[in-house]
Amino acid sequence: MKHVLSAAVLAAVMTTGASVGVAQAQSFDLQSVFGLNVPSIGPSPQLWADRVSKMTGGDVTIKVHGAGEFVPPFEVFGAVSSGALQMGFDWIGYWAQQIPVANLVGSMPFGPSPDIALAWMFEGGGLEIIQKAYDPLNVKVLPCHLVGAEAGGWFNKEINSVDDLKGLNMRIAGLGGLTMAKLGANTQMVPAGEIFLSLETGRIDAAEFSAPQLDVGFGFQRVTKYYYFPGWHQPSSWDSIIINMDVWNGFDAATQEIMKEACYANIAYNLHDQVDAQAEAIATIREAGVEIKRFPDEVLLALRAASEEVLEEQSQKDPIFAEALTSLRAYMDSVGEWSTLQALPPR
Repeated sequence: MKHVLSAAVLAAVMTTGASVGVAQAQSFDLQSVFGLNVPSIGPSPQLWADRVSKMTGGDVTIKVHGAGEFVPPFEVFGAVSSGALQMGFDWIGYWAQQIPVANLVGSMPFGPSPDIALAWMFEGGGLEIIQKAYDPLNVKVLPCHLVGAEAGGWFNKEINSVDDLKGLNMRIAGLGGLTMAKLGANTQMVPAGEIFLSLETGRIDAAEFSAPQLDVGFGFQRVTKYYYFPGWHQPSSWDSIIINMDVWNGFDAATQEIMKEACYANIAYNLHDQVDAQAEAIATIREAGVEIKRFPDEVLLALRAASEEVLEEQSQKDPIFAEALTSLRAYMDSVGEWSTLQALPPR
């Protein structure tokens, strides 16, 4: 992938005082939808901001704020769109009401693995399609944190058949939630900081949030009995930096390129960080007495069939969603042979 700083950008960085994109040092505010102490995703916007500052020689400073410091987490997008906030950091799927295609990018059930999601986004035309949905809302999107495969979720009820999903009260986001609802679950969105209490009090019977590395930090292992895999609803996902378009257009091309490059560095860092941390997190969860299980094949097959219905229904409602789904499916098919040819036999 062509993610190396261009000669023009390098030259700009090396100019007097390393001034890039601004006549004088400027400071901007960014609010995350997550608390800054949340493992992996919490520090991510600060890592990006640090890289931007370093690469601009300190001429662009971004002050990162945690969830709720300016606006409630689910209002970050609207605040960036209106200009009340200059920048935000999100899980893309939170904005599906305003941008239906965000649901697909945030959580495509039985979708691409992280490597294919990465390639489609930056080489397969994905970002160009997605930005078309953001443009009318005056927001620039920079995919900046690629989340690997999640767990299937935390349950206080054993799942042995499709019937066990009926009447289940579950916190699950995006297209996965629509899929579960088709099989009879009662789904709802609960902010990250409220999931533990909702499980503890019995308001919900189950919840998905992320991968073990993140989940264990919330203590869900203290209030549930089962931890299920695989994360069928979200084999890969994107968090992003969102920037008010007027703010974005105020940067020159060199500064904009630096912000993109800082995201590429973030993505690489977070991919290895996630892989490295999962084994220890799973061990901690097991030691807490939680039983780690896989969904039965019968359940996974039913979920796959239901998810196909959901994807087609969403395509009928929004042309950009349909364009992105067609593009992503075609890309997965076109590069799929590579993985098949490279597959090694199991040990």
